[in-house]
Amino acid sequence: MSASIPMNLEVQVIAVSDPDRSKKFYEQLGWRLDEDAAPMEGLRIVQFTPPGSGTSVDFGIGLNSAKPGSAVNTLVVSDIEAAHHELVGRDIKVTDIWHGPPFPVEARQPGVDPERTSYASFCSFEDPDGNLWIVQEVTDRLPGRI
Repeated sequence: MSASIPMNLEVQVIAVSDPDRSKKFYEQLGWRLDEDAAPMEGLRIVQFTPPGSGTSVDFGIGLNSAKPGSAVNTLVVSDIEAAHHELVGRDIKVTDIWHGPPFPVEARQPGVDPERTSYASFCSFEDPDGNLWIVQEVTDRLPGRI
């Protein structure tokens, strides 16, 4: 059997109810606006890319049939405390930092992982529609991960 062809996740589509409201929110996050285009009636594509990310987020009109607010996404950072501080500084309503598994919520423990274990510390925020963004600290990647 031959080696697998590399496949890069480049775009994640999320559903929103008001593209203009969402555009303001993602601008407030400090993400780069890549595109805001309406190439035909009934279609609008707004694309943002988080700082340092190879994957962009698309939303708009006519992109998918998902319910607005149904997405759950993960952002990876090298310093959860710095990321939390930046989100607070941008007036983003962000949870306190926790450690342990992200789900179920009852399993979460307050604060940064005491041993600062990679993949173990989190915070989260939601966009105006309730799309969830989990922020996870990764300092030492599992084998085979970039």
